[in-house]
Amino acid sequence: MTDVTYGDIDKPRLEAAVRELLYAIGEDPDRPGLQGTPDRVARAFAEVTAGYHEDPAAHLRKQFQEDHNQDMVIVRDIPFSSLCEHHILPFVGKANVAYIPRAGRITGLSKIARCVTGYAHRLQLQERLTTEVADALVRELDPLGVLVVIEAEHTCMTIRGIRAAGAKTVTSAVRGVLKDDPRTRAEALDLLGLK
Repeated sequence: MTDVTYGDIDKPRLEAAVRELLYAIGEDPDRPGLQGTPDRVARAFAEVTAGYHEDPAAHLRKQFQEDHNQDMVIVRDIPFSSLCEHHILPFVGKANVAYIPRAGRITGLSKIARCVTGYAHRLQLQERLTTEVADALVRELDPLGVLVVIEAEHTCMTIRGIRAAGAKTVTSAVRGVLKDDPRTRAEALDLLGLK
C-alpha cells in the first residue's frame, strides 16, 4: 500500500474531534484499546476522502486513437467504497461503465476505474457519484454515448434505522445515443449483465 498524504486534512484537529467523539459516547480515549484510535481514524479519513485532493476526471485525459469507432467499450464490476454524506457511514458497491467512442478516441481501462474511485473517495450520495462519473466521461472523451450503472449497499440503511440487511441501491446515468436509442441502450444493459 502507498503512503497516504494528508492533503488539506487538519490531522491534529481531526484527532481531537475523534477524542471528543469517544468522550461523547461514554468512552475513554486513553484506555489501552483506544489509545491509537484518533490517529488511526485520521489516517483512514485521509485515505477515504482523498478524492477531494484530485480532479478524478483528469485520469480520463490519458487518451489514445484506435480504430474502434461506434463500438462499445465496457468496464464492469469496478469495486468502490465511499462515505454517505448524511451519516458518514460507508457504502460499498460496483460501478459499471459503458461508452461509445467518437472518432476512435478512447482512454485506458484503468483510468475509468481511477475516475470512479476518485469521485467515490469523497463524502457522497450514490446518485451524485453516478452523475459525476457519467459527466466526466462526456466532458473528457466526447463520446457518442455513456451509460453508468452503480449498485451499492449502504450501511446507513443496513446497520441502523430500518436495518434492511442486503438491500441494494441501483442508480444510472445515461447520455447521448445510449439515452436516445433504445436498441443501443438495451445492448449495453445486456452486455453489462443488467437486462
